[in-house]
Amino acid sequence: MAKDKKLVEAITSMDVDFAQWYTDVVKKAELIDYSSVKGCMVIKPAGYAIWENIQKELDGRFKEVGVENVYMPMFIPESLLEKEKDHVEGFAPEVAWVTYGGLEPLTERLCVRPTSETLFCDFYARDIHSYRDLPKVYNQWCSVVRWEKTTRPFLRSREFLWQEGHTAHATAEDAQARTEQMLNLYADFCEEVLAMPVIRGQKTDKEKFAGAEATYTIEALMHDGKALQSGTSHNFGDGFAKAFEIQYSDKENKLQYVHQTSWGMSTRLIGGIIMVHGDDNGLVLPPRIAPVQVMIVPIQQSKEGVLEKAAEIKSVLSGYRVKVDDTDKSPGWKFAESEMRGIPIRVEIGPKDIEAGQAILVRRDTHEKTAVSLEEIGQKVGELLETIQHDMYERALAHREAHTYEATDFDTFTKTIEEKPGFVKAMWCGCQECEDKIKELTGATSRCMPFKQEKLSDTCICCGKPATKMVYWGRAY
Repeated sequence: MAKDKKLVEAITSMDVDFAQWYTDVVKKAELIDYSSVKGCMVIKPAGYAIWENIQKELDGRFKEVGVENVYMPMFIPESLLEKEKDHVEGFAPEVAWVTYGGLEPLTERLCVRPTSETLFCDFYARDIHSYRDLPKVYNQWCSVVRWEKTTRPFLRSREFLWQEGHTAHATAEDAQARTEQMLNLYADFCEEVLAMPVIRGQKTDKEKFAGAEATYTIEALMHDGKALQSGTSHNFGDGFAKAFEIQYSDKENKLQYVHQTSWGMSTRLIGGIIMVHGDDNGLVLPPRIAPVQVMIVPIQQSKEGVLEKAAEIKSVLSGYRVKVDDTDKSPGWKFAESEMRGIPIRVEIGPKDIEAGQAILVRRDTHEKTAVSLEEIGQKVGELLETIQHDMYERALAHREAHTYEATDFDTFTKTIEEKPGFVKAMWCGCQECEDKIKELTGATSRCMPFKQEKLSDTCICCGKPATKMVYWGRAY
């Protein structure tokens, strides 16, 4: 049995060193491997399968609200990037440049896309002419490159996978409606599929996207009390349209500037899933996103009829993502491996179970074991997967609520940030000077101004002047 526990013993306890626990899990669960390209990762099949499920689920939701997929080049000419001043200043420190084409130096540097606003704008300027051409509701699935100084698998790497939506509308109202629609789509996806509760709100001007009029965000709380920005939606107004001359003729044949939005989610969501749900045995995957929902482990599989019965159960469960572990490893090893990979349900079937006409169902999230009759196994597995999905969300929500605090004076705020990792709700006057001071003194940043506002007091937590907004504050990834 000592050998069977080897997988789990290789994981540092999350309470001892959360950062090392995270690294151990992504490696031992074989989600990634390190690459010879510094700051970049190899996403292995187990990790990529999670991303494929995220893609599939999100893409279906996009199409339901009229989004079409396109693909833009990965290179951006320097002159194009510089057309929108705030945008280029925001991304300049993270840009990777191509200066040679083959053996010849390029006449103009090419940026490897850190994001594609400028490419979409350049395209829209040529493609949009009339009000009949609007709206344009496009999305692309691609990778982007940002030259990060400090990297961590999924959470921050120099190249990562994502989707980026870019839309153009006739009116400011249409653009705002799309901005909010996509943020709510993201929030529903996180809560319904990833079992990850999020706070919906608006970023402060300091934290908004470079070049945007307004940025909206969903913020999730990780197990260690740090926040993770899990998806953003930006209203660009007509700022990019003016910089790129994106105009259309309205119904009166007058030229108008379009109003634009942009919104994105990335592979950092996988990091969020790990840190919200994982435990000291490894991954814990919500059933709706798990690449394998059920792992059947035959016990004493060399005995007559055991593998055949396992195959029969697999056939009964064919409506789910199911596998049989018929490798020559010991059952204990298979149990530990199944747990490490976060598979929601393990089905144990051996000679004694077959004789009793039953199988054992083991929940990954609670380790609870239940004997079920083979006649009912299809129904029971379906019910249990739904129960696990529901319970995982409720546990994550309870954890967030238990680690969300309120502060009405700066001493309480500082003490809470230092001693109680989590979200701190506090009032703010709206001045960036206070926002900067809070970050300097506590390391906490404004996570969002939630749509659901509360009046905790009349004055700003920092300066004591009249407050204008309640803000969620916290330390973040």
